[in-house]
Amino acid sequence: MTDPAVERDAAEAASAFSHPPVAPDATAAYGDHPDHVIDFYAPRGGDAGAVGSAPLVVLLHGGAWRAPYDRQHVSPLADFLARCGFAVASVEYRRGSSGSVPRQASGEGGPVAGRWPETFDDVAAAMDALPALAAAAVPAADPRRTVITGHSAGGHLALWAAARHVLPAGAPAGWKLPSPPLLRGVVALAPIADFEVAERLGVCGGASAQLLGGGAHWAERVAYADPAALVPTGIATTVVHGREDIVVPSEVAESYVAAAAKAGETVGLTLLDGVGHFPLIDPAADACAVVAEEISQLAW
Repeated sequence: MTDPAVERDAAEAASAFSHPPVAPDATAAYGDHPDHVIDFYAPRGGDAGAVGSAPLVVLLHGGAWRAPYDRQHVSPLADFLARCGFAVASVEYRRGSSGSVPRQASGEGGPVAGRWPETFDDVAAAMDALPALAAAAVPAADPRRTVITGHSAGGHLALWAAARHVLPAGAPAGWKLPSPPLLRGVVALAPIADFEVAERLGVCGGASAQLLGGGAHWAERVAYADPAALVPTGIATTVVHGREDIVVPSEVAESYVAAAAKAGETVGLTLLDGVGHFPLIDPAADACAVVAEEISQLAW
């Protein structure tokens, strides 16, 4: 007998991935590696052509920090947000190697999740370079009204990017900021936001531990990478999560929100009934309109 939850997830994934990629209006490099690129989408409609007229949405794609998944699959979402009036910067970054298809700690075959420290190096470098690159690529963007969003593993990276000023001492070079980043806020979509809970639940086949370089490095590195350990940030943050998500269960988001509350910070949590993991990035789904509205509430 088939599992209705699995069937729902498969149908939602098929819908989200059914949209053809949307070419950006411009692409700029923030470093020397082929993955050091940002795709820019100009806002459509209204006074979209006016300089500095549109909030800038920074988009970080998911895919368990694994190499087969790149920014192409969120290009329809980037286009959707541009049609909502935002300027969009879709960031690429280095993920785990897909060359040798090694065995995972869980015993499953497949690409390793992420690279330490390169995945984080890239997000930090992209965010630092973004204001100047956006000004050149999309003059309509207003970097003073920047909201960062991301889905799944990208939701983790969005939360991490907003927490660089609270990283513990000893963080790798280039990661820690002396003051909070200039963000209006964060809208994290089904984020892998609490590594302890994610590992306990086996999210994405133990991807969180792989991102840290394996279980042997967990204790020494988790404090620099886990959003639940990097609160409070002082930056307005909202999490959007589907109640029916079986890829990243909503328990992960709820634990992050609870950790923030324990640290004295209120994080918004929007739980969507009847929604799984993928409708949040599917322009054809009602959940995607909810995402745009959450971004609007922070950006405008």
